[in-house]
Amino acid sequence: MEEDGLDIFDVEHALLTGSIIGRQTDRQSKERKSLIRGRSADDTRELVVVVRVGPTDLLVILTVYAD
Repeated sequence: MEEDGLDIFDVEHALLTGSIIGRQTDRQSKERKSLIRGRSADDTRELVVVVRVGPTDLLVILTVYAD
């Protein structure tokens, strides 16, 4: 996030207003991940947020990058 000049508000906005563009399964751990494409908080950049559901059913953010 820091390298792309993003903050938590950008991630939150992308998650709340974006859509799922893909799902992946990790080869080793078999964990399912979802890729969500959304916009930054100031609506100037497109982001991809990679998430999974943790063992306590909370969303875990794995990585974020500007697309």
